[in-house]
Amino acid sequence: MIAALTALTELVGVAFLAAFAVFLRIGAAMALLPAFGERTVPVRVRLVVAFAFTLIATPAVAPALPDVGPADLIGRLLLSETIIGLTLGAILRLFVIALQVAGAMAAQSISLAQIFGGAGLDPQPTISHIMVVAGLALAVMLGLHVKIAAYLVYSYDLLPPGQLPVPGDLLDWGITRVARAFALAFGLAMPFVITSLLYNLTLGVINRAMPQLMVAFVGAPAITLGGLVLVALSLPFALQVWLSTMDAFFLDPTGAAR
Repeated sequence: MIAALTALTELVGVAFLAAFAVFLRIGAAMALLPAFGERTVPVRVRLVVAFAFTLIATPAVAPALPDVGPADLIGRLLLSETIIGLTLGAILRLFVIALQVAGAMAAQSISLAQIFGGAGLDPQPTISHIMVVAGLALAVMLGLHVKIAAYLVYSYDLLPPGQLPVPGDLLDWGITRVARAFALAFGLAMPFVITSLLYNLTLGVINRAMPQLMVAFVGAPAITLGGLVLVALSLPFALQVWLSTMDAFFLDPTGAAR
């Protein structure tokens, strides 16, 4: 009985160390993950979600973990896994930033950036808030938690545990994802940018033809109404493009297939 309990204790100790090593990466990523890592989510809820992802990922990645002891957790894994987790979370956070930038560009284009400005944790136009909340809600309803769990498990093949990422590779990956995030943001805001261009060209022509007419007072209600209608019409398609881009990233995080 004593021998069996001793073996069980050793097994539990090894499993606990492995789970804690996985938690180092997932806990760091949780600070930046879309939806689950938002600052509006209470810290206790985020901690529970991090534990849940750890329980899901640990059995899948346990064979890839090196043999670790308490000294390894404090020394080798604490630094490397934290850096890797923050990197994984930051890469996914770029999709939320793309929505925020697209909303800011759209609001600026249709003259609503100052009229309906937000004053929340991240002060930004209301259109940005609408796009972010709608995008995250849609992503969660379509299985974002499953995709993130698979992404975290795959990260152990992409970035082996216990090894610091190669700075050059990490820099190239980050620059590529930032560039694609801003390209995605501009693409989502393109209808509003085109509408703003046509609006300003039209006002310029009218102003040249009728200098006495206060075209700004005439055109301001039109661009505001047209912008709100454009938001209602284009937002479903914009979120579909955004979600498909995120799904493509989950299928190929490194972009090697492109």
